[in-house]
Amino acid sequence: MRTTWDRVRDAALGVWAVAALVYLFVPIFIVALFSFNDNKGRFNFTFQGFTLRHWEHPFAVEGLQTAFVNSLVIAALATLIAVILGIGVALATIRYRFRGRTAIESLVLLPLATPEVVLGAALLSLFLVGGVVRGFVTILLAHIMFTLGYVVLTIRARLEGMDLHIEEAAMDLGANEWQTLRKVTLPLIAPGVAAAGLLAFAISLDDFVITNFVSGQTQTFPLFIYGAARQGLPPQVNVLAIALLLIIVALMFLNLAVQRRAGQRDAAASAVLVR
Repeated sequence: MRTTWDRVRDAALGVWAVAALVYLFVPIFIVALFSFNDNKGRFNFTFQGFTLRHWEHPFAVEGLQTAFVNSLVIAALATLIAVILGIGVALATIRYRFRGRTAIESLVLLPLATPEVVLGAALLSLFLVGGVVRGFVTILLAHIMFTLGYVVLTIRARLEGMDLHIEEAAMDLGANEWQTLRKVTLPLIAPGVAAAGLLAFAISLDDFVITNFVSGQTQTFPLFIYGAARQGLPPQVNVLAIALLLIIVALMFLNLAVQRRAGQRDAAASAVLVR
């Protein structure tokens, strides 16, 4: 029997959940609203009317397109390289026992526990001492470094829940290690790899602190926002921010749909084998 206290508790939890969601999404709603603001000057802090012209011309502000493309290219390359490296590191540290394994795990995960200001300053010192010209390449190297830990953690979590007997059965049936990796292991951990890639892409695209230390003359989207905020943030920034958010959310739902379909397919295959 449900008591009065149970009903009050459930109602309070519902109100708390709604309040938390409102707290999280109100800033996003404001960003979306001001992407349609018909501002009369360079400032975009007061809503003055509704217009679609900023969505029709999202790169009307000088330098915004270059910064936006730089961010997308760097995030895509950093994600690709970090995922490739992360798969190797995760497989090595989960499947094998070797000297220095604990040290490798600690070094890979160390950037996650280090403040970004410290990482940025350390990378800046490294590039200056080495005489490396800061720019696109240094930003890419920095982003690979701090996204690799997130990728390894995500893929390791997927590998730890994977049944090793499946790989052993494939090798007993004549598959070599490369065939087992390509046709068995990678398809099974594909949802974890996709999740790691989405996480790395979002973190790279969003980074400002470390990028600010190692960027040199190259400008990314967060750096452009920081510089533009001093003189008045243009509505086009809100447009591109919401567009990126919608793209990432769409990719997340696509990943969930693929995982659900794969789960249903595996369940159907298991049912057939049981019969």
